[in-house]
Amino acid sequence: MDTAPRPVTGRATEPPSLRLLVEAKIADLLGSAASGVHRLEASGVLAAGGWYWVVFDNLPHVARIHPELTPGHPGTTLLRKPGGPIGYEDIAHDGDDGRFFVLIEATAFAPGVYKAEVCEFDRWLRLVARRWLDFPLERPNKGMEGLTCVRRHGRLHLLGLCEGNLGRGGRAGRRPGGGLVQVFAEGAGRWERVHTIHLPVGLPFIDYSGISVSGNRVAVVSQQSSALWVGRLSPDGWDLLDDGQVFGFPRDPRGRVLYGTAEGVSWLAERLVVVVSDRAKRGQPRRIRAKDQSIHVFALPAEDPVAA
Repeated sequence: MDTAPRPVTGRATEPPSLRLLVEAKIADLLGSAASGVHRLEASGVLAAGGWYWVVFDNLPHVARIHPELTPGHPGTTLLRKPGGPIGYEDIAHDGDDGRFFVLIEATAFAPGVYKAEVCEFDRWLRLVARRWLDFPLERPNKGMEGLTCVRRHGRLHLLGLCEGNLGRGGRAGRRPGGGLVQVFAEGAGRWERVHTIHLPVGLPFIDYSGISVSGNRVAVVSQQSSALWVGRLSPDGWDLLDDGQVFGFPRDPRGRVLYGTAEGVSWLAERLVVVVSDRAKRGQPRRIRAKDQSIHVFALPAEDPVAA
């Protein structure tokens, strides 16, 4: 039985496809720098400072990868953080003060209450703080999956992407039309929720696994739908300016899903994104395992109106 995620359906025509430019297995890029590490379950990626920064949901370490994606590049390495937390879902960066923010999906906050947590690192990737995202979650394995930084009126905000529709788990969370992005402002000892962005109700995503904002461009990845949504955010507020457009990840000649574990996304340019893929699940077909634990660069189709 084929246990691959299903592509976006329910449309008169299939969405346009992203165009693959280059990809590589993360283990091949890291080489001996990943000695002793047997799984690289990539969960988030950030393009910043001339590097790709990758986090993993099974490791406390951060990979720094040269954008040429050439095995053995001397700058590509695994920055080891022994004893650090495990369960990273995404990584974000504030270009103004140089801080990195790494998301932990959900941890116990109180009996029966879970919240996402953010580890804050300085520009040298030294841990300086851990603070809660002030938003209760329904369960520990259906929390925040994506994180990105946005400044508004000089104030730093973190945007946290809920994994399930309406922030729910189970069947309710898989019912398309309820994509949510929670907006947090920096507060004393925590990140305070100040707004909720509702993704378009017509967005046919089963789940949400990564987010990136650059300027007014927003990109959101769905692992289960094997697709990317691109829209525009108001330059001085939190309203979406349009319904955006959905793009499918490339498929094989028979129309079957190839990219079934896509997790993180980061903008590179107006029409370019970098994406990372998690480890394939047991039972997923070989064609998906061939793309897992990898980093990929995609171009949006040239006729795309929202990327201009």
